[in-house]
Amino acid sequence: MRTDPAVPKVQSEFKLGTKPLIAALLGVALGASPIPYNSIGLVIGPITQEMGWSVEQVANGITIFGVVAALLAPLYGFFADKIGSRKVAIWSLGAFIVSFSLLYFTPPNVHWWYAIWVLISLFGIGSTPVTWSRGISQWFLDNRGLALGIMLVGTSLTAIVLPKLGTAIIEAWGWRAVFPSLAGLSLVIAMPLAILWFREPEAHERPPKISNAKGELAGQTLGEAFKNYRFWVMVLSTILISLAYGGAHVHMVPMIQTHGFTASDAAGVATLIGIGIFLGRIVVGLLFDRFWAPGVAFPVLLLPAISCYLLMGTSDALMPLYIGAFLLGLAAGAESDVIAFMVARYFGMKNYGRIFGVVYLFFGLCAGLSPKLYARAFDQTGSYDSMLQIAMFLFIGGAALLLLLGRYPDEIEENDQISSHGVKAPQTS
Repeated sequence: MRTDPAVPKVQSEFKLGTKPLIAALLGVALGASPIPYNSIGLVIGPITQEMGWSVEQVANGITIFGVVAALLAPLYGFFADKIGSRKVAIWSLGAFIVSFSLLYFTPPNVHWWYAIWVLISLFGIGSTPVTWSRGISQWFLDNRGLALGIMLVGTSLTAIVLPKLGTAIIEAWGWRAVFPSLAGLSLVIAMPLAILWFREPEAHERPPKISNAKGELAGQTLGEAFKNYRFWVMVLSTILISLAYGGAHVHMVPMIQTHGFTASDAAGVATLIGIGIFLGRIVVGLLFDRFWAPGVAFPVLLLPAISCYLLMGTSDALMPLYIGAFLLGLAAGAESDVIAFMVARYFGMKNYGRIFGVVYLFFGLCAGLSPKLYARAFDQTGSYDSMLQIAMFLFIGGAALLLLLGRYPDEIEENDQISSHGVKAPQTS
C-alpha cells in the first residue's frame, strides 16, 4: 500500500466520502441492478402455473432487461461523464421505481410481460453501478477497493434479504405484489438518501493524483482504451464469467427445487449467495487496495467452478448446496469489484462512465443471455446440469484471462495518463 505522505490517510477519505458512500450503497441495493435479478427466480414458478408460460418465456423478461439495459449503458455512462453521476442516478432511480411497479399489472399475454421489461431497462440502467461507482471512485483512491466493495455490498444485502422477503410476499399476497413492494422500499429508503447525500466531490475534495496538473480528472479517452489490449482482456473475461454466473443466480431457487427441496428451503440456500457476495465485496476490496488486483481475483473467481459441480445432479444432501451457493456468491462479489476497480485503476476517471459503460454493455448482454441459456437447458433436458458443466469452464477461462492485464500504469503525465503505485508499466499499443 502506498506510504507517500501527500496521500490522504484512511480517515480523511472516509471522513469526506462516507455520506455519498452510504447513499450509493443503498442506491445500488434498491436499484435496477440487484432487484430484478434477485426477484425473477422467485416468481418463475408462480407465473408458469398461473399463465401457462414456459420457464424460458418467463426468463426471457430478465434477458430482455439485461440486453436492452446493457446496450444503453455506454449512453448513460456518457451522460454521467457530461452532467454528473448525481443527476443520472437520481432520475433513473425514480424511473425504475415506477416502471418496475408496472409488472404488477402484467396481463395474461407474454408480449406485455416483455414490453414492461423493455421499459424498465430503458429508464432504470442509470440506477446501476455504472453511475454510482463513478461518483464513489472520485472520493477514494488509496481505499478505492474497499469503498467500491462497500458500495457493491448493496447487491449482497438485496440477495440476502430478498429471497425470504419475496417468498413471504408471494405467500401472503401473490407474485404480483412482489414488484410494487420492492419498488416501495426503493422509494422510501434509497431515494431520500440519494437526494440528500449523493454527489461527486469538488476538485479540492478529491484525493491527490485523481486530477492532472490542470486540476481536471485524469485518464484515457474511450478511443485510447479501445487501443489498449487490457480493455479487451477485461471485456472477454467479463463475457465468460457473466455468461456462467447470471443464469446460475437467477435460477438458483428452481435449481435447488430439482434436488427435492421446497421453495422456502431453496430461498434459504439462495440467501447464502448474498452472504457470499457480502464477504467477497469486503474482503476482496481490502485486498485490492494492498495487492495486485488480478492476482487477488484469479483464485477467487475459480471458486464457482466448484459450485457448478456441487449444484449438479439430484442429490438430496443440503450441505453441498449450501457450500455451492456460498462459493458462487463469494466469486460474484469479486467479479463486480473487478470491473469497477480495474476500469478506474487502468484507465483513470476522466472518461470512466464511457469506458465502464462499454464494459458493462458486455456484462449486461451476457448476464441477460445467461438465464435464457439455463432455462433452455432445463426445458430441453429437465435438468440444469448441461449448462452447469459448460459454466465450469467459462469460470476458469474468465479468471485466467485477468492474469494477462499486467502491472498498473505508473503515473499521470501531461497527456493525462493514469496515476498508480509507482512501478513502471509495460508500454502498450
